[in-house]
Amino acid sequence: MSDDVEVWFERGVTDGLPVVPPSRARVDAMLATTRRPREQLVAEVPPNYGRATVEKLAVNAVMAGCRADYFPVVLAVVEAACDPAFNLHGQSGTTNAASPLIILNGPVRQRLGVNCAAGVFGPGYRANATIGRALRLVMINLGGTRAGQISMSTMGHPGRYT
Repeated sequence: MSDDVEVWFERGVTDGLPVVPPSRARVDAMLATTRRPREQLVAEVPPNYGRATVEKLAVNAVMAGCRADYFPVVLAVVEAACDPAFNLHGQSGTTNAASPLIILNGPVRQRLGVNCAAGVFGPGYRANATIGRALRLVMINLGGTRAGQISMSTMGHPGRYT
């Protein structure tokens, strides 16, 4: 597992920003936060319908910079986004700038340090940025939603990073 930042860009598995190398130890730390088996299928990610196993989601969460205790939320977010009623397929291939918006409520938001107040869509809160980024990396790496290939958004949108 290379820690060289350029390797991950060459592999085409980033969102344009550097990623945290998904070492076995980092992925195992994510997996330790769930009872779900690593090979369990969580969802098929549109539009390419890549198989999102628990382990593949852990890899993307590590790359996004998530703390291990964020991982159960990442699992829930991917399940919700891949529900056909949400129409992630439609958002992924449009020329519009549509992007999923995650709204997290309940005690978990305080426990994880999710910003739900001033500057909610701005920088400075790791949980906000990395949980959203994990979903975007899953959409890119498992769903195939890459700009100019499947994602044909005319202008893009900064919210697509997080």
